[in-house]
Amino acid sequence: MKALIAYLSYSGNTEEIAEQIHDYLIADGVTVDMHQVGLDAPVDASKYDYIFLGTFTWDYGRTPDEMKDFVLEVGYKPENVAVFGSGDTQFGGDELFCRAVDKLAKFYHSNWPGLKIEQSPRGQQEYLVESWLEGVLQDAKSFA
Repeated sequence: MKALIAYLSYSGNTEEIAEQIHDYLIADGVTVDMHQVGLDAPVDASKYDYIFLGTFTWDYGRTPDEMKDFVLEVGYKPENVAVFGSGDTQFGGDELFCRAVDKLAKFYHSNWPGLKIEQSPRGQQEYLVESWLEGVLQDAKSFA
């Protein structure tokens, strides 16, 4: 299986989640390419069995413009997108927490619920990342 982890991170929190996903997938025998949205050259999404799309939430529930540009760059809606991201409940409370994750998961009709991490994935939240990945990979193996 080949996976793309495309992420946008300003503070480093979403990047930390992406790196944890990367390490987990590599340990599971998946070939992984990392892509920093807004910095790296465009990618051909059709080359990947699974796409992990990571973003933070901006400006009280908004999806960052760079992530919107990436969506347009891909140019179609792959069926194999799993969305993750970081957020902060102090900006809009639970209602707006990681709203960009919700929006992208809905846009892509993702087969998996979006992974939402409060700020950094360190500590107890590492388990949330691993548990979410186990669910995604379990589904992936059942479709293969």
